[in-house]
Amino acid sequence: MKPIWIVDDDPSIRFVLEKALGREGWPIRSFTQARDVLKALADVDASDPERQGPQVLVSDIRMPGGSGLELLEQVRVQQPGLPMIIMTAYSDLDSAVSAFQRGAFEYLPKPFDVPKAVELIRRAVEESQREEVADVQAPVQAEMLGQAPAMQDVFRAIGRLSQSQVTVLITGESGAGKELVAHALHKHSPVAGGPFVAINTAAIPKDLLESELFGHERGAFTGAQTQRRGRFEQADGGTLFLDEIGDMPFELQTRLLRVLSDGHFYRVGGHQAVKAHVRVIAATHQDLEQRVKDGVFREDLFHRLNVIRLRLPALRERREDVPMLTQHFLQQSARQLGVEPKRMSNVAMHRLQSFNFPGNVRQLENICHWLTVMAPAQQIALKDLPPEVLSASGGGAAIAAEVQAAHGASLVAEVPAYRADGVEAVEIAGSPEEWLSGLGRQAQDLLAQGHNNVWDQLTQKFEAQLLRTALTVTHGRRVEAASRLGIGRNTITRKLQELGLDNEEFE
Repeated sequence: MKPIWIVDDDPSIRFVLEKALGREGWPIRSFTQARDVLKALADVDASDPERQGPQVLVSDIRMPGGSGLELLEQVRVQQPGLPMIIMTAYSDLDSAVSAFQRGAFEYLPKPFDVPKAVELIRRAVEESQREEVADVQAPVQAEMLGQAPAMQDVFRAIGRLSQSQVTVLITGESGAGKELVAHALHKHSPVAGGPFVAINTAAIPKDLLESELFGHERGAFTGAQTQRRGRFEQADGGTLFLDEIGDMPFELQTRLLRVLSDGHFYRVGGHQAVKAHVRVIAATHQDLEQRVKDGVFREDLFHRLNVIRLRLPALRERREDVPMLTQHFLQQSARQLGVEPKRMSNVAMHRLQSFNFPGNVRQLENICHWLTVMAPAQQIALKDLPPEVLSASGGGAAIAAEVQAAHGASLVAEVPAYRADGVEAVEIAGSPEEWLSGLGRQAQDLLAQGHNNVWDQLTQKFEAQLLRTALTVTHGRRVEAASRLGIGRNTITRKLQELGLDNEEFE
């Protein structure tokens, strides 16, 4: 936890607060004057435990070297979300109230009751932690992977929009990765240096959504003990991502339309207009045109949001991306769990690639995490796939066909068949021993004939057969074939040239 900073030229006040806050387990850093605080703020380094910024700042109002009010004004510029408590004698109460009106979290009159002071600081800490969660800066760009034509269209659209702050509406099924696209639009925009703030309008109760979006004033409703900034204020100078906009309550749509029109809004319980410069990106899995016809979504708001529409394809529309995404998610899960990444067998990958993924990329990510935990061996076999994937296969005959497609007739592995419920039933004929025995006999014949380069001869035949089979399965797509085989694109190009397969056509 970041420390509580205390600023007061009175050593007795500092001592009392240090002891009381220390008993609560909070780290503390004390200062005697405002100018030292400003120097410390300029030297903040989040990666260094000794130079962390404050969680809450508690400051006296009258001090040598700069007043608490002056400090408040400068802190509000540098760290607008930092809660600051002003301590004041009764004679300074008017100044303290003025400070409160200008953005102080609360004021603490002297002499104060220590338990009440601790409780006030505790509330400020809780507010600071909420702000840290809400003020989400754009993280390191999560992987957006895809070689399918539909995804390349998405990437091109992001590139074309990189110099614009125009409103974008992202459509697509749940789990397709709409928030990743929103992050990418923010990262490659003129407001990339500002915050990226996301809110799921379907996940917040109707009665709280207005306060979440626009903030509230102190006393606006029961429990509103302090003024709170809404998501629009938090996103000032950056991007606000409104996820599942199609589920927004009708009455709030009017307020949102007004903000999008002129950039002004009022906090709940407030009478002073607040201005926020925000780039808005919205997303939905619903048919907004139909919701407009049904009378549950405002037509004027729809047109305001639908300036640029960007459709994200479902995973079943870009099956060629499944191997690449699977490898990425398996490596990601392995890093999270501190284990070696697992590998997919060709048959298992073929089965996974033919699955329809009703939950899209999010479902594939969950499956990969499940496999990292549950698959018993480093190589994931067909029988290791989760029941929902196996039960969608259509039984043993369908799996046998997949094995043939993935390996070719001469490379049929021993694979369990499954009933519709995913339970193992019978074994498909054929085993790895058959082709391995044939390989052994051929090696024996070559060795008996006195050949000295048996390794090279058989390795080349083996590699050529693997490459032909993979390129036939992928209809000649080399990058996909390389991914399915677990080799690099440069490797497959070099191997095709070495084996004389470079000019062959694969259908």
